[in-house]
Amino acid sequence: MTVSHSVPARYIILPEREYVNTLFYVYKGAGICYCFTEGMATDMEETVKYFEHITALLKTVLETQAQTIERVAKMVVDTSQAGNKIFVFGCSHAGILAQEAFYRTGGLVIMNPILARGLTCDVVPVTDTSVLERKAEYAQEIFKEYALEAGDLLIISSVSGRNGVPVEMGIAAAEAGVSTVAITNLTYSKASPSRHPSGKRLFEVCPVVIDNCGCIGDAAMNIDGFGGKVAPTSTITGAAIINSICAEAVAEFIKRGIEPPVFMSANLDGGDEYNAKIMEKYKAVIKYM
Repeated sequence: MTVSHSVPARYIILPEREYVNTLFYVYKGAGICYCFTEGMATDMEETVKYFEHITALLKTVLETQAQTIERVAKMVVDTSQAGNKIFVFGCSHAGILAQEAFYRTGGLVIMNPILARGLTCDVVPVTDTSVLERKAEYAQEIFKEYALEAGDLLIISSVSGRNGVPVEMGIAAAEAGVSTVAITNLTYSKASPSRHPSGKRLFEVCPVVIDNCGCIGDAAMNIDGFGGKVAPTSTITGAAIINSICAEAVAEFIKRGIEPPVFMSANLDGGDEYNAKIMEKYKAVIKYM
């Protein structure tokens, strides 16, 4: 079969099958193959590159951060078993991980989001979040409002790790006897001066650090004809890290002979009843109800 138009050399033409009425191509990258029809092979070039990059990045996170993820999962279970609370916090898009962590099908009932006023992505104008996250003193208000106590666990998400609020949250937590974990981009953070009065970045104030392995600036892709970069990666890797912590924690609960406190989908029959029961059991450490 002849090809009707030029196709990049990295695509391999698959033999036509009797049940296939079109030509297919395979893009080989990052150890996996993507199948496309003839038109898609050229039209979706940037999509393929981004998926390839994300696949490789997730593999890097797995290979380099798995032990720390397992450690954090055990911290989650230890904190829960001690009757203490677990919080997840971030500013603006980094705060999406706090929303991913709670009231989520298959997620842990015991994960409490800190959704501070003025720092979530529904703020209008949203540019106010960039101003507020640099004001270190606001962290003290947040800390008091959510009443974190000694023995609690705080997971702080900040991609650059340089802004005042997340750094101050880490410092305030340490002073209060709260354990902290940072989810950050070490390459980006180490290249960025702190905006906190102490001169420290998030990875420097948290004893446990998970690296999302992203690049400086977070946006990862270059597009021919455009001088900037597009397509950030931190939300994808961050969500994978949060859900991996959850999965490992569930495995740890089971090892200890404890029924894992996991949400069932409210859209499955019996979900509402099951969730109400598990939330009642853990109501003392749930702060989002």
